Amino acid sequence: MNRALILVLALGATLAHALDAPNIVTIAPGIVTAGQPTAKALASLRDEGFTAVVYLVPPGASDAVAGEADIVRSQGMDFTQLPMRWEEPTDADFDAFAAAMTRTRDGKVLVHCQVNLRASTMTFLYRAIVLREPVDKAYESVTGVWSPNAVWKRYITTQLARAGIAFEPY
Repeated sequence: MNRALILVLALGATLAHALDAPNIVTIAPGIVTAGQPTAKALASLRDEGFTAVVYLVPPGASDAVAGEADIVRSQGMDFTQLPMRWEEPTDADFDAFAAAMTRTRDGKVLVHCQVNLRASTMTFLYRAIVLREPVDKAYESVTGVWSPNAVWKRYITTQLARAGIAFEPY
């Protein structure tokens, strides 16, 4: 096994241990997706090298951490909440997400929702559309977490088509 692969695996194992949240996926050293972290995990994000959090759930979610924005901002980190409706994601949702990710690209960002379904999908779209990463490779971070339902399959294909990217994973 080469040294770079060992380093990436060790980094992922360390991160997974330090970040208490479901379905953690380390996309790159600067991008991690996950489900809802615990309050304790949120309070230690800065110590883990994070500089920003993008949260993709509307206010009032039953499993939300009370005061998440304050917990994150008290560490001097950027916090963006994009209230995406699960049943009806929109073009504007992707545009706002892409803007938030572009704004935080010089640091380490945690993108999360409740279970890492929205987060993994939106991060995939950002990687494919904005960063122009190979679509099939970027899509692996989605399939490692879930198989999108009809609403999200349609959303993915619509956003990719909107960007002129041909990809039919379904």
